[in-house]
Amino acid sequence: MCGIAGIINLENREPVAERDLRQMLAMIRHRGPDEFGIYLDGPVGMGNARLSIIDLSTGQQPIPNADGTLWIVFNGEIFNYVELRPELEARGHRFRTTSDTEVLLHAYEEFGPECLSRLNGQFAFAVWDTRDQSLFLARDRLGVRPLFYTQKGGKLVFGSEIKAVLAAGCVRAEIEPAVLEQVFTFWCPISPRTIFRDIVELPPGHYLLARDGKVSVKSYWELAFPCSNGAPDGADRQNSLQEYEEEFRHLLIDAAKIRLRADVPVGAYLSGGLDSSTIAFIVRNFTNNRLDTFSIAFDDAGFDESAWQGRMARFLGTEHQVVRATHADIGRVFPEVIWHTETPVTRTAPAPMFLLSKLVRDSGYKVVLTGEGADEFLAGYDIFKEAKVRRFWAAQPQSALRPMLLQRLYPDIAGLSASNPALLAAFFREGLTETESPEYSHALRWRNGRRNGRFLSEEVRQQAAGQGSNVIAGLLPAAFGRWTPLAQAQFLEIKVFLSQYLLSSQGDRMAMAHSIEGRFPFLDCRLVEFCNRLPPRLKLRGLTEKYLLKRIGRQWLPPEIWQRPKCAYRAPIHRSFFHQPAPEYVSELLSPERLRQTGLFKVPAVGQLVKKIREGRPVSETDDMALAGILSTQLVHYQFVERFRMPPPLSQADPVKVRAGREMAQNL
Repeated sequence: MCGIAGIINLENREPVAERDLRQMLAMIRHRGPDEFGIYLDGPVGMGNARLSIIDLSTGQQPIPNADGTLWIVFNGEIFNYVELRPELEARGHRFRTTSDTEVLLHAYEEFGPECLSRLNGQFAFAVWDTRDQSLFLARDRLGVRPLFYTQKGGKLVFGSEIKAVLAAGCVRAEIEPAVLEQVFTFWCPISPRTIFRDIVELPPGHYLLARDGKVSVKSYWELAFPCSNGAPDGADRQNSLQEYEEEFRHLLIDAAKIRLRADVPVGAYLSGGLDSSTIAFIVRNFTNNRLDTFSIAFDDAGFDESAWQGRMARFLGTEHQVVRATHADIGRVFPEVIWHTETPVTRTAPAPMFLLSKLVRDSGYKVVLTGEGADEFLAGYDIFKEAKVRRFWAAQPQSALRPMLLQRLYPDIAGLSASNPALLAAFFREGLTETESPEYSHALRWRNGRRNGRFLSEEVRQQAAGQGSNVIAGLLPAAFGRWTPLAQAQFLEIKVFLSQYLLSSQGDRMAMAHSIEGRFPFLDCRLVEFCNRLPPRLKLRGLTEKYLLKRIGRQWLPPEIWQRPKCAYRAPIHRSFFHQPAPEYVSELLSPERLRQTGLFKVPAVGQLVKKIREGRPVSETDDMALAGILSTQLVHYQFVERFRMPPPLSQADPVKVRAGREMAQNL
């Protein structure tokens, strides 16, 4: 796992300055503090900040091919590199290292962009081809690893994090009003846009080619599900339940095992739920690896799952460590969290993950396995149940019995499941019969988010007007209307939320803030495509989520673990910022003076929200999300727009290897 950065002059042959790359790498040294590498070849320069995990002695980057015509910098892991290498050797490729980076480079040399379909991994990488002076960038299918870029002043600048792009000095941070509105509606920016004007991400499952001064971006992979009439969109085989279960078990075990490939110890997160417990069980029972597990506990009982975490750790017999996240801890680290998310967030859940990755690093680990992905691909979230219940109710909209099923949803949101049935029905009735809408499954969530748009200033809303009306429609593939309702809901959750928020703000950024690599067996590309072709009844059976995984859990895990209803990972919000003594930055950034200075929010509206919280009146889930969104936006503005500070560039004291393209080619 690493961080990468680079610059290419698209319009002239002006050499890239080494100092610029040193500055960019200094901004992301937390991603790879072990060593640094720089490659310079006239109008192109690339750099790598390495977190050494595979081939500790000879895997330094940038890495060339045999004749020095191709050079690569790479962030991530190719888990099937062991299987790819013999095939490439049989085709005449020779290797100097035992790293997956070199396997990736030779795969690109052999197959070009088609190599991407052969990779099982989580990656973002850049390859410079000296022969045709082209730059190739690519990102993994689901966007586990980030990659941002800008085109400004005749240059293309890219980096693993936005702060690396800013460090090149070609573009200044400026908040984009339309994207801020997206964050308050969809909980995150919609790819490829970011919160900053003129900085975009390379979308998941895409590659970029810069050649002859032109830049093109193409998709190489997209989510696909079988058509609801049974005709194949990547056809579904009508297997027996036992056959599906056996194939799923085999894929999941192998997905976990190949993610243990490392020359350093690998630990695991343990939430106390089905997903992470299953992964930990596989490591403990199907491999010889030592396993230490790590968890988050909360002082706030409404969020704490430590009893189940402890039960599972005892069952597995692991060395188990826990970080306790208090309200004060969450409030204290929130500014650091936002420095790493590089975008506003509408929840505080990343903060405990930040604390957890520090615990892992302090314990001597660099790699952890986690359970992310099971809820998206096996329909574990309540939003999938909500859509199913509402469709069932919509068939008889006057029924008094059908909406009572809604009381089984969202037990983790205070007061919602215990609400007056009439009030609950009124809330979920909005848009009830609009079942043909492609956004039906997520309409209530997004409408709720739009209501928080009332906090945005009139200037922001005017600048954003008309830019978000078709943003979701633009994401939908041609086959979307032929998928089952569950598949449509899964597509939206994965496309909008998984990579844009979960794998970014709670995943990559919080782990890499402390130089920790997260690995996600449920996001193995083989497992993803298997789950996508499953019949809906094997994912959501009635209102039982993750049915196929629970069948396996029944065989492997204690009953109190596999029988637990899904409990979404959440963290306290307003109590983290308004406890006593409250963090000083909260009152400063939410003061009328600072709000007027940034100009992003309505001062009276924010004042009323703050007053409500301080007076101890009931705070809704929507209010909490508004507070997190406002405060994190103010932090983004302060840290990136007002006072973006660059650290000193990498110095002679840092372990930096600089390679000049022509000189290296002569020595190869």
